[in-house]
Order: sequence, then structure tokens, then C-alpha cells
Amino acid sequence: MGRKYKFHDNTKLYFVIFTVVDWIDVFTRIEYTEIIYNSLRFCQQEKGLELYAYCIMTNHIHLIIGTEADSLPDIVRDFKSFTSRHVRKAIENNSYESRKEWIIKIMKKLGSDNERNKDFQFWQQHNHPIELNTNELLDQRLNYIHQNPVKAGFVEKEEDWINSSAGDYYGIRKGAVEIIIIE
Repeated sequence: MGRKYKFHDNTKLYFVIFTVVDWIDVFTRIEYTEIIYNSLRFCQQEKGLELYAYCIMTNHIHLIIGTEADSLPDIVRDFKSFTSRHVRKAIENNSYESRKEWIIKIMKKLGSDNERNKDFQFWQQHNHPIELNTNELLDQRLNYIHQNPVKAGFVEKEEDWINSSAGDYYGIRKGAVEIIIIE
């Protein structure tokens, strides 16, 4: 990973993307999405994660995050590790998951860098943190996050996507996790 894609300054806000290996549509199921929300809440309460925006798509997540407490790379590492283990368990234990064998086979077979995994990989290795060091860049990424489900054709208006902070920004509903509104 090049220097461009690293957390340099723990006091800054960052745009990150977490992508499921092979872009598998896992977050079409509410129970898997709830694991993400629960982990975000835990990281906020126990690790000092500051969440400014989010969008959970079917196979990846966009966040604008920061912290004044713990190390941001450590928070991201713990978040990805926890959610990977718990989503895997949820998939394995879900008797209604028609894609269970296929998902598990893919996640055991190859990781994002095409090396055989000893066990299992849920997330691609890289999250490409981008420091949001200008208001223009911050506004651009916030718009990108909220427009993602519109561009994917899932909704006509960004505020209609339920797994996003867009509803908070439009003042029409509280999202599933607390956010800090960027003014």
C-alpha cells in the first residue's frame, strides 16, 4: 500500500471503504447489516470512533471517520476483525441463507490479493484511507457516499437509502447509528 493510502494524522477526518472479498452481496440481509451497526456503536462507545457519515451498500461500506481517543488504524483493524468473525458465524448459522456454501467457499478460497487463506477472509485487505484535509474534498466525499445508492440504481433520492446517514443530513430520520453532522 502506497504512502497516499495510510492514516497519517490521527486528528484528521478520513474517508474509508471496506469491501467484501469478490464484491459478494452480503449486506442484502438485515442480520448481517446489524452486525455492522452494532460494531460501529461499540467502536463509538468504547474506542472513541467519531462517525461523520456512512453508507452500507450490498457489498461494501463507505465511512467518514475520525477520533480524538484511540489510534484510528487500530480502531479500523478491530472493526474489520470483529465484523469478519461475526458475519462469518451469522452466515454459517443462518438456516435461511441459500448462498451459504457458495459464500463460505469463496471466502475460504481467495483473499483480495489472490493468496490462499488458511481460514477465512471476509474483507478485502485494503481500505484506502483518504485524509479529508480540505472542505472541498470533505464535501466531495460526503456527496459521493450519499449518492452511491442513487448511482447504483437502488433509490432515486439519496435520503431514501435506509442504510445511510443521508436521512440524518436531510433531517428526515435518525439513522441506525449516531453521527456527527458536518456543517
